[in-house]
Amino acid sequence: MRKIENYKVSLLERTKRFGIAVIKISSKLPKNPAGFTIADQVVRSSTSTGANLIEAQEAVSKKGFLYKINHCLKEAKETKYWLEIIKESSLLKGEDITPLLQENNEIVKILIATLKKLKTNLQLEN
Repeated sequence: MRKIENYKVSLLERTKRFGIAVIKISSKLPKNPAGFTIADQVVRSSTSTGANLIEAQEAVSKKGFLYKINHCLKEAKETKYWLEIIKESSLLKGEDITPLLQENNEIVKILIATLKKLKTNLQLEN
């Protein structure tokens, strides 16, 4: 069980650091309506991933945990969308956004693997 706890802490810390990095980079977006809107959206989705991960840990059932992890994945995918908008519209330099896209992709992969394992475990129990 200890290994799983360490994994959770690691992913929690990773999503928190990622959210902080997105907050910092979003402050560099243009100070105009488009910049404000995009900054708000990308900050909300990137920080929501970690916040929902905390909620998942407090789930009272495996199905509740599965639901919250799925919600984390949705938020991470939304974050990817907003980061791509920032990059493709040249609101910030690609070198500023590319590492964030890479980290987000890693988080998405972890969440997908977690969901697959959870679904398999739930099927084995039924």
